[in-house]
Order: sequence, then structure tokens, then C-alpha cells
Amino acid sequence: MKNTIKLFAAIACTTLINAAPLYAADDDSALESYNRAVFKFNAAADYFVIKPVAKGYRAVTNEFVRERVHDFYANIKEPISTINHALQGNIVDSGKSLGRFLINSTLGLLGTFDVASGWGLKDNRTDFDRTLAAWCVPDGPFFMLPLLGPSTPRAATGMVADSFATPTYWADYYASFGQDWERYSFYYGITALGFISLREEKIEFLDNLTANSVDPYATIKSAYIQNRLKIGVCGKSEVSAQDAGYDFDFDDMDDE
Repeated sequence: MKNTIKLFAAIACTTLINAAPLYAADDDSALESYNRAVFKFNAAADYFVIKPVAKGYRAVTNEFVRERVHDFYANIKEPISTINHALQGNIVDSGKSLGRFLINSTLGLLGTFDVASGWGLKDNRTDFDRTLAAWCVPDGPFFMLPLLGPSTPRAATGMVADSFATPTYWADYYASFGQDWERYSFYYGITALGFISLREEKIEFLDNLTANSVDPYATIKSAYIQNRLKIGVCGKSEVSAQDAGYDFDFDDMDDE
């Protein structure tokens, strides 16, 4: 079932990315009604469910525990960076990401401690979205995904592709323990914890971003697009990192 959903998602994203050149990332004129409806749904889901759960997670854990969870999820994304650095032609960086994954998965107790950084292997995250950008694939129009939030055709395609490169996906794929519901519970439980961990990290950021906003949708859209422009196309950023005023990398669990 999970693989079927991802297959349909991959097909949908491929269709979207083929249409990407028709619109710039900041042009959602054809999608604004849909985007605002999904944004309203997401805001309600966040207000009544996701944010309270994230606050509860903060309340029952301390900073040390949350850092261990953060490092664990950062580590399981290292294979994504390993593959995509190689696809971008950055073989040295690919090797460093692989080294980080091997060191932190063993000496770092399944990635709960970032031992590799102390050995000089600093985090250098990348993903398939940036690979597509390096291959000169345009971003396409801004649109909202249910529960997942802001995206573009290129970003959505990258997210689906990267999901196949995580150790948790392959562990679940080859798992032989228990019934299907037990395996799915394990996989989705791990995914949900990562989502809540990320939302907990962003509580103050999102509150400050929308606190005095007349139009929260427009504010979120502007912040997201501003960060998309940092990625650019063909290896050329459309704005400098200094010009971008928001850290809106929701898909990156290792913002440091």
C-alpha cells in the first residue's frame, strides 16, 4: 500500500514538473484559490492538532532528548545527501556524507550523537530538489500540499524521490518481523516523530512570522519563495543567502 501511494505520488510529481516551465515560482495565479483553501485547512490542522502535539512533545522531553532525536533524523538523511552529491558531480562531498553516516550510525549510537562533526566531517546537506536545480530544471509554480505545506513541482518531486533513499524506507521494505500493521506502525511512527520534532523546532519561528501578518498566506508564500530563490537553477542562485530574510527549510531537519 505504501509503495503504491509513493508510485502515484512520483507519477503526479513528474506530471507537475513537466508543466513547471509554464509558471514562475512566485506566480500562483492559476492556483491561488486552491492554495488558500489548502492553507486554511493546514492552519486549522496545525492549530488544533499538530502544534499542540509539538508543544506536548516539548513539555515531556528535555533539550538533551530533543537533540538526540534531531541528530537521529539528520543522520538517516545522510544517504540522501550521499546520492545527490554524487548526482551533482560532487564526489568528495558524497564521500564525506557517506563517512558521516557510517561514523554516526556506529560510534554515534544510530546517529543519536553527531560524532563525525567532531572529526572534521561537517554536515553538508543536499537533496534531489537541488540536484534537479543543478540540472537546470525550473522550479515551477508555488502550491500548497495538504499537511506538508508550501511546495513547488520541483520540490515535491525531490521530496518523493528522496523518500526512497532513507534507511527507514528500506528497513521497512525488507522487514520480516510481525504483521503488516506492525511494520507500517513502525514506519509511520518513525515518520510522525520526525515530523513532530521538526514542528517543535519551528514553533517560535512560525509564531513570529505570522504574528502581525495581515495575510498569513501571503507571508508564508513570500518567505518560502525567497528561500527557493537561494537554490536557483543551473547552479546560479537568484538571490544571495544574505538577501534572504527567512529560514524556511521545512524539508531540512538539520538547520543549525
